[in-house]
Amino acid sequence: MNIKTLFTVITLGLLLLSCSNRKENKENASAGKADKQEQKINSPKTNISMAKPIYLTKADFLKKVANYEENPDKWVYLGDKPCIIDFYADWCGPCKMIAPILEELAQEYDGQIYIYKVDTDAEQELAADFGIRSIPTLLFCPLGESPQMAQGALPKDVLKKAIEEVLLKKS
Repeated sequence: MNIKTLFTVITLGLLLLSCSNRKENKENASAGKADKQEQKINSPKTNISMAKPIYLTKADFLKKVANYEENPDKWVYLGDKPCIIDFYADWCGPCKMIAPILEELAQEYDGQIYIYKVDTDAEQELAADFGIRSIPTLLFCPLGESPQMAQGALPKDVLKKAIEEVLLKKS
């Protein structure tokens, strides 16, 4: 198989995977979001952190991340820990591929960073304010610095490297 054919096959496969399930039942998806907030399981046998990504509305974003309406000329991050913001949609194939990776990273970096999720269908104004045209789009927000944006379903090792170098400043 030559390189052009291989590239074509991979491209077609990604196109079929990306954003092909638009008719998912959005009511069920939004009903489950409240259950996906950070949880702790404490029993006599375990004390395991089950940190999960935190779902944000625009109002939450303005309180927890950055109030860009109050400060339109400069980025002022409001969090006490660095964060990743995942702009996603329930129907998006690549978004579904990256979701479990972000859940794993939320557990691995519990207490060190926040992982937020913004549903671009439900929060269209917020997505537009950040110029989100492709999903998934990830916004990496270190403390005291401007955020950095990345697009696409990045592999876990690339995300870990970004967390370590960009957010936690471990080189």
